[in-house]
Amino acid sequence: VQLQASGGGLVQSGGSQRLSCAPSGYTLDYVSIAWFRQAPGKEREKVSCISTSDGSTYYADSVKGRFAISRDNAKNTVYLQMNSLKPEDTAVYYCALTGYGCDRGRADFGSWGQGTLVTVSS
Repeated sequence: VQLQASGGGLVQSGGSQRLSCAPSGYTLDYVSIAWFRQAPGKEREKVSCISTSDGSTYYADSVKGRFAISRDNAKNTVYLQMNSLKPEDTAVYYCALTGYGCDRGRADFGSWGQGTLVTVSS
């Protein structure tokens, strides 16, 4: 499955950005889509995830209350709405897909998008 991630860019601290993740030739049913991010010199971390099976979601503590993940069935796209952005949110954001639930680790996400850079200026 090929995933297309988009929506990154430069935003000021406190601002908002919305990322999109869409698959090519694949319907997002009965899978989980996660957003990971990797900052320079840091490990790639899972920041949010949504299960298209039951709609359950996951958020890392660092983004709870600021980020919101959602799915548009008509557009077959998953979005990550990022609000109140901070400089520490600066990273390359990747969307990834697994046939399992959102509780799985990075190794269980077999399909990845190309990454989109989000830069938050202070």
